[in-house]
Amino acid sequence: MAVGDAPCVPVTPCIFGDQAQSKGMTLNPADAAFRARLAADLPDDTLHEAGERYLEEPRGIYAGRRSLLALPRSAQEVAALIRHANDAQVGVIPYGGGTGLVGGQVAPDGPAPLIISLERMNKLRDAYPDENVLVAEAGVILADVQTAADAVERLFPLSLASEGSARIGGNLSTNAGGTGVLRYGNTRDLCLGLEAVLPDGQIWNGLTRLRKNNTGYDLRHLLIGAEGTLGVITAAALKIFPKPARMGTALLVVKSPRAALDLLSLARGQLGEMISGFELIHRQGMEFLAETLPEVRLPFADLPEWTVLIDVGLSGDLDPSDALETLFAAAHEAGFVSDGLIAQSAAQSAAFWNVREMIPEGNRRIGSISSHDISVPLGMIPEFITKAGQVLDRIGDFRINCFGHVGDGNLHYNVFPLKGNSRADHENQKPAIKAAVHDLVHEMGGSFSAEHGVGRMKRADLEHYGDPAKLSAMRAIKAALDPNGIMNPGAVLGT
Repeated sequence: MAVGDAPCVPVTPCIFGDQAQSKGMTLNPADAAFRARLAADLPDDTLHEAGERYLEEPRGIYAGRRSLLALPRSAQEVAALIRHANDAQVGVIPYGGGTGLVGGQVAPDGPAPLIISLERMNKLRDAYPDENVLVAEAGVILADVQTAADAVERLFPLSLASEGSARIGGNLSTNAGGTGVLRYGNTRDLCLGLEAVLPDGQIWNGLTRLRKNNTGYDLRHLLIGAEGTLGVITAAALKIFPKPARMGTALLVVKSPRAALDLLSLARGQLGEMISGFELIHRQGMEFLAETLPEVRLPFADLPEWTVLIDVGLSGDLDPSDALETLFAAAHEAGFVSDGLIAQSAAQSAAFWNVREMIPEGNRRIGSISSHDISVPLGMIPEFITKAGQVLDRIGDFRINCFGHVGDGNLHYNVFPLKGNSRADHENQKPAIKAAVHDLVHEMGGSFSAEHGVGRMKRADLEHYGDPAKLSAMRAIKAALDPNGIMNPGAVLGT
């Protein structure tokens, strides 16, 4: 979750897939003539020149080209934009909150595209608390979805560091993960239905609230995680949940990643599905905070090698402090934990979580050589951490910050220069570091992208590690739905 781990890869974004190649399909720029055709069909304030914020991404690896920006207010306006783009063979970049970390929201090369930002489509259309469903347009900010659920005494459990600016359409398009996956699943698991505009400009009215709908191919799951390459999500029917009656948080010192997994197994035995967060934190992350963000209050004077941040949400009259104290006692007796802190208030809980949520910012300020958003089977996490360190030792001397959502197997494994050095000193080692980490992940049956997606940054990794049958099917789907290759050209699939 820090500075990216792959350089820009030269691509030919105007040609897409085997079918598009055979037809020689190329894209055209969103020029003045194209803008005039759009203007004739849309309200006067829809079209603009794209400002800098639409041409940047958080890691600063990619910079978009000067482009035409459209700010539609309805699915019908999005459909008109897509129809014109398809007819004119103009590339389209769907834009949410701009918080993506793999370059999926910017087009650094190719003809100037049409950027479609969903920020004006920000209405909460309906709430059905008895059904545990909330219907929101794609431009609603994630924190506002959470607030809307809270207003009807429900919980929308997707939680990210960028939730104050990320938009739900982008969360769906990237199948965002976050801290609640252990209990509630990825964003894919939180969606019942979609409204979307397909690459030919048709509106798919799939905004169902049904939990059982066994009627053939599920377009919802094709669009979720497609990163805007198969259409534009304009609204979603989202699952909301009864709020836990009481919440509890603890920071427990564990002896090792293996002990963290033993603690997770023990906690599941005692608390079942009431565990909503289980985060592994290495000492290096806290040391980076002490170095770069001294205002962040660290919970331990002597920083432990490994800690686990655990969140529980209990029902009825169950007391979370009692439950966590019982868990600590059992884990201590079993030798899994040696120390710990249990939050005695909501403020203390927030302070514990603030440490975890500020680690990516500490990483950014230090500056990583290579960062990796990976997942491996849960039981192989300790072996991966050990072997990855050994592999990297053969390349050079580094500081490693390994942290993440260990309850669902997702680690952020980031490699940094030693203190006093800069990442520029190791630029020539970056490819070897990335290959070593991703090769090990692949050998263990894991994924080189656990929750951030593929975007433009990890396209070469998808080609290298992806299953050939899956890649062939993905290209066939892309060619069938988007034969002109207009949707987010250059993202996910290459030529």
